[in-house]
Amino acid sequence: MPEPAIIMNASAVQHALARIAHEIVERNNNQGEGVALVGIQRGGVFLAQRLAALLQTLWSAPVPVGSLDISMYRDDLATKAAPPMHPTSIPFPMQGKTVILVDDVLFSGRTIRAALDALNDFGRPRCVQLAVLVDRGHRELPIKADFVGKNLPTARKETITVHFREVGEEDGVTLEKP
Repeated sequence: MPEPAIIMNASAVQHALARIAHEIVERNNNQGEGVALVGIQRGGVFLAQRLAALLQTLWSAPVPVGSLDISMYRDDLATKAAPPMHPTSIPFPMQGKTVILVDDVLFSGRTIRAALDALNDFGRPRCVQLAVLVDRGHRELPIKADFVGKNLPTARKETITVHFREVGEEDGVTLEKP
């Protein structure tokens, strides 16, 4: 099998996150008041934490961050083995907030649909926006990201992997062809 192609290196990931943070500030021009980030376990949590740090610098105010495990909200539970569970932690009331849902890769849209269902169990935000590092297309549901680090058209059978320093890897995004 061929070596995975590097699509984004650590510098490109950081640059994309900085751009997303600035776009969030432009779209939510309220000095961050009422904005919170919720990362989808697992990669989305790392990205949400990094975005929160960037936004705190831009807004000079802390931005609440939560994590969301959507394993039990997936619509393919009957066809797959039980997924690994990760903690969900939303340490702020969602009522009236602009919640920015954060994930690493947007593909079919099914993960985001499950995340929206899960969010409803924690309250009703004023609105939900979506930030993703990579949008690879192939939507099965009508879901579109508000903030995208990189649009990367792929073949359906190709695999995108996001690597994180938080788990001992060098930051980056790779593409593997079958």
